[in-house]
Amino acid sequence: MNQQNSPIYNALMEHAKKNPVSFHVPGHKYGSVQNIIGGAFFEEILKLDATELSGLDDLHSPEGVIADGALLLAKLYGVQESFFLVNGSTVGNLTMILSVCGEGDKILVQRNCHKSIINALRLAKADPVFIEPIFNGDWKVAGGLDTEAAKRAIVRFPDLKAIVLTYPNYYGIADPIAEIIEVAHQNGIPVLVDEAHGAHFIAAEGFPVSAVALGADLVVHSAHKTLPAMTMGSFLHFNSGLVNLGRVKDYLQVLQSSSPSYPLLASLDLARAYLGTFNRRDFAILFKKIQQFREELDQIPQIRVLTEEGKTDPLKVVIQSACRLNGFEIQQLLEHEGIFTELADPSNVLFVLPLLKEGMPYPFLNTVKKIKELLYDYAPVQKETDESSRGGDLSQLALSYRMMDSLQIQPVKLENAKGMIMAETIVPYPPGIPLLLKGERISEPVLRRLTQLIQSGSRFQGGERLKDGEILIYR
Repeated sequence: MNQQNSPIYNALMEHAKKNPVSFHVPGHKYGSVQNIIGGAFFEEILKLDATELSGLDDLHSPEGVIADGALLLAKLYGVQESFFLVNGSTVGNLTMILSVCGEGDKILVQRNCHKSIINALRLAKADPVFIEPIFNGDWKVAGGLDTEAAKRAIVRFPDLKAIVLTYPNYYGIADPIAEIIEVAHQNGIPVLVDEAHGAHFIAAEGFPVSAVALGADLVVHSAHKTLPAMTMGSFLHFNSGLVNLGRVKDYLQVLQSSSPSYPLLASLDLARAYLGTFNRRDFAILFKKIQQFREELDQIPQIRVLTEEGKTDPLKVVIQSACRLNGFEIQQLLEHEGIFTELADPSNVLFVLPLLKEGMPYPFLNTVKKIKELLYDYAPVQKETDESSRGGDLSQLALSYRMMDSLQIQPVKLENAKGMIMAETIVPYPPGIPLLLKGERISEPVLRRLTQLIQSGSRFQGGERLKDGEILIYR
């Protein structure tokens, strides 16, 4: 199939060329009705913001150009069927879990998952078994799962309805998952992979191997993270003999907007075409630029450029503070110079690089120059690495989701919260990985980590009383 073709975008352009007279939604009437403020910026894009008209197909019952675009997408990724998501990877994660489990069903979940996974478990009223990931003491972040620990969990819980993996982690570490998928399938257990940060992995051999190529049953990709798609644009891929495709399609119709954005669909179509025409020469040129960027950064004594040989995404560059500044403070200095990074944590700053093709410039060297200037006056210091761990510990919620609905809630001071049961979920954002889960018993190490994050300037979703030193617990 011709991956240069963009059927959705082409159909919208042909429709716009007709100068159509709109007696239908949306109310901006192809941009003719709009506020003067910002009108010039939206004028062109609104010409593509149509609705389910003749020739433009219907996302919830595709038979024309959207079906053609989805087929091109499935062929590119080598799966049975692919779907466009206009509500972000969140709706893909919700769909994956609701498609395979219901109330009381056990499901093995990598503990450092995105909050949308936790929300899906709550909606399903499942009985999750959380498995602790590997902790990389050099990077000071959690990675993937230890394979042997995952295999032991499969043996211990033979009635698992599914396994949920996060691959790669937010920082681009792609700990191996092939053997976990193989063992799960030998036991008739489907594997669901939140590969939000790996939509580009199929582009070239220099990237980690995608979960779709490793045989995962359902895989979610955030096309907007590393492909040139609009924010909220994502893909869901189905490639399974263990999951009911009809349930997947049904939940997509339930959870996705009944008024999908056509500009967003067009951007997904174009992003797929961009990826489908990325070639080895593009990768060679891009990788050379990335290597030079990393080498130049590595010459700055106030930072370390982290690496994990053979299993990190080249599009993720993580620098670690080697001076008295923490990651948040370095990020703030960069923002003052107009350089905006993906995230910071107490130790690190994460750069997400563009998937450039031949001939596309990017200000890598100018960025290095500014970082050198910003950090010049800070003396380098030797910092200790944390202790690494293979993880593998298993835990479950102290209360079922149904029980949580009937209990009273009260605030408690952080210093008094050890051993109590959380009545809210607290999520440092980014990266969106829950630190404390609703229904989870509170441990002392997690309380220490929460205090450290508060002191270092982290932002949180949930935990509205943290500024008063309190969290919500069940009585």
